[in-house]
Amino acid sequence: MTWLPTLLGTLLVLAILRDVFHTLWHPTRHGGLSRLVMTAVWRLSAHLGPRRRPAGLAGPLGMVSVVAIWALIVAVGWALIYWPHMPERFSYAAGLTPAEHAGPLDALYISLVTLATLGLGDIAPTSGWLRVLTPVEALVGFVLLSATVAWTLGVYPALARRRAVALRISHVRRSRASADALDSDGGAALLDGLASAVSVATVDFMQYPESYYFEDVDENTALPRHLGYAAALAEQAATARHPDVRLAGSVLGIALADLAESLDDRFLHTNGPARQVFAAYAVDHDPNSRGR
Repeated sequence: MTWLPTLLGTLLVLAILRDVFHTLWHPTRHGGLSRLVMTAVWRLSAHLGPRRRPAGLAGPLGMVSVVAIWALIVAVGWALIYWPHMPERFSYAAGLTPAEHAGPLDALYISLVTLATLGLGDIAPTSGWLRVLTPVEALVGFVLLSATVAWTLGVYPALARRRAVALRISHVRRSRASADALDSDGGAALLDGLASAVSVATVDFMQYPESYYFEDVDENTALPRHLGYAAALAEQAATARHPDVRLAGSVLGIALADLAESLDDRFLHTNGPARQVFAAYAVDHDPNSRGR
């Protein structure tokens, strides 16, 4: 029955590679291991309450958990491939008794050493296909490392863009600009810029859905706190006298509707209008509301 653990190990490795692919290069709303882990960490942090929960750490902890689970499952998968062929198809360093080092923990040890590209060499495969398979595991380990770096380098710039959008809306909000001031060429340019920034945030949520689970502690850079005001600006622009303001307000309203649709489809599931989605988004990111 050596084929059964080998098959199981192969399926585990392929499942993780598929999850890495869908997380980094082909994000979908249908989930996967990475999304399940991120969601679980987010919900768990909600139940801890605002006093016990480390502020803003749910997202980073979720990413660390995902990478750790990826590495662990890949290591276990390859260990299952090696284990049925130990000790017959492996060579052992002097001082090691093959019969005493042929258990599942020894197979996991070989897998971890290979995955981490340490190459200790105290236990090494001698069979032809196993000798080919071992470097493949090392390549997968390198892929996981590269994927972790690429994921981090992708998510954090997306977070910076999201926070910049929130800060820009916050600037407008705190300026207390009058309706007459916004009903002008400058107001049209302002609304058009906000529409463009909101569209970028929508794309970031599609490309990096894990960024949703990052909580912004600073009120001025927390997008959930300001989307309602942005929606009010778009509604106000609809009644402006200046045609460019009306056009820019309409574009901003459409951009906000697209953002609401993306948030609702992937995370909130309210099936309501944009205002309701933004309210649910704000509640889900409010430390005093989450977990109730």
